[in-house]
Amino acid sequence: MTKAVNIGIIGAGTVGGGTASILLENAGEITRRTGFPVTLARVAERDEARLKSLDLPEGVGTTDAAQLLADPKVDIVVELVGGTGIARDFTLQAFANGKHVVTANKALVAAHGEELFAAAARAGVQYRFEAAVGGGIPILRAVRESFTGDRIQGLFGIINGTANYILTEMAENGTDFADVLAEAQELGYAEADPTYDVEGNDTAHKLAILIGMAFGGQVSLDDIYTEGITGIRPVDLAYAEMFGCKLKLLAIAKDVDGEIEARVHPTMVPESHLLARVDGVFNAVAVIGDRVGETLFYGQGAGAEATGSAVVGDVVDLARQVAAGSTGVPPMAFQQAERKPLTIRPMARIESIYYLHLRVVDRPGVLADIAGAFGRHGISIARVIQDSQSSGKTVSLVVMTHRAVEQSVQDALAEISKMDCVSEPTTLIRVEAEDD
Repeated sequence: MTKAVNIGIIGAGTVGGGTASILLENAGEITRRTGFPVTLARVAERDEARLKSLDLPEGVGTTDAAQLLADPKVDIVVELVGGTGIARDFTLQAFANGKHVVTANKALVAAHGEELFAAAARAGVQYRFEAAVGGGIPILRAVRESFTGDRIQGLFGIINGTANYILTEMAENGTDFADVLAEAQELGYAEADPTYDVEGNDTAHKLAILIGMAFGGQVSLDDIYTEGITGIRPVDLAYAEMFGCKLKLLAIAKDVDGEIEARVHPTMVPESHLLARVDGVFNAVAVIGDRVGETLFYGQGAGAEATGSAVVGDVVDLARQVAAGSTGVPPMAFQQAERKPLTIRPMARIESIYYLHLRVVDRPGVLADIAGAFGRHGISIARVIQDSQSSGKTVSLVVMTHRAVEQSVQDALAEISKMDCVSEPTTLIRVEAEDD
């Protein structure tokens, strides 16, 4: 039997504890799959109480991460401390010490990935981060390895469980955003400070990783248009249902004439699409290849067990490579020298269908004035819904456009906002659907 491959975990929080539990409790099953032991040799955690709560074997726990990084017995380091500061330092030190690294840290990979990929290559070691996107869904492994025969044309993802849970509850119960958020925090689905999730930042970090892997290039977080769900109201979810759609916080990447669309925003999706049926805290990513067509990956997007499972999957994959003396697949699917800068299509030039919810004064001629503004900017209206019940002196006017250019829609709304018949800012939601 091949000698044991030894694992060291830095950070014993929710995911670190889950990973340690899987490696210890499923050690026999892992050995049956690999043909050799994959042994948890070290766990470094500065919080002694947390370390003791893991009930580790004698001599495995330590409060000194430097001790773990310097330990010659450790072959693979699992970095689970989070953030982009000390986690980056630990990762670079592990590489310098000739150790492979596995992480679930999407912020680190999105912000410093290029530096870390180059450092790993120089050291002749591997860097893996399956758990950084989609929790227990093996989406990165599929994009990195299973789509090598395809040119990926696009991908669409629901990759933040907190946002998806909030939108699901708002749609099903007609509850306001703030009330559902408070409930999600009580249930542990949302952090005390949920900004990172509800403003779309978490989704944008994950999309940056997916884009780099799918399209073979580099993308900056600054290039990804990001809009969260804090402005969504139950009434717009109800109108989405009238139009046969569900509302999701969607990560979108498309290859359009050699340029990459990269955007995160609330999006209406037809009820007939599989993504529309992904509710609660679940995640899903649809990948479209030029040969395979559309595929969907679905599952638990967070949690100790699901994310720990993805981490262990990377650990076992690397353990096999260590045992075989293999260099493995490049971390971003493409050979590093072949990865090229990506041209990101400006948001102003994207094309979409648009849902627009206006509050207007209830008087004759208003619809004609607004339709005229759309017409002057080359925007064709597909459907209009006007409230039959007046709320004081204003009513809702809901417009669904045909496919239009973003800049034209924004210009039209700028003109409409100056009309004295419009009582409040217009709600704009993009729609991913085939035009009628």
